[in-house]
Amino acid sequence: MTDAVTVTVLHDGGETRLDAPDGALLRDVLLDAGISPYTRYTERLNCGGRGLCATCGVRVCEGDHDPDHWHDRLAARFGYPRLSCQMSLTEDVTVRIPDKRVWGGRNPEDDGRQ
Repeated sequence: MTDAVTVTVLHDGGETRLDAPDGALLRDVLLDAGISPYTRYTERLNCGGRGLCATCGVRVCEGDHDPDHWHDRLAARFGYPRLSCQMSLTEDVTVRIPDKRVWGGRNPEDDGRQ
């Protein structure tokens, strides 16, 4: 394990690389860098990182982050975005913040059912 991890955020045909302390929550790292996992509607109306509102969803593109929160286990199984407030960073990861009105939609290609 290292003292820092790299978070790569894919957006608008580009990418932003962020250094984060090992064990930091992805939501906090994104917000500290001025990148919001929320929509304009949920920017102020969210659960504050408690894993209850499901509005801070991200798609994990690279990096092995096994879901350990009940919502993330269901999201992984059915193809929904993962909660950035419940992702403790322990290794490098690449994420994309999906287009969403409030919550991220289902991506059938990510459907874990086989």
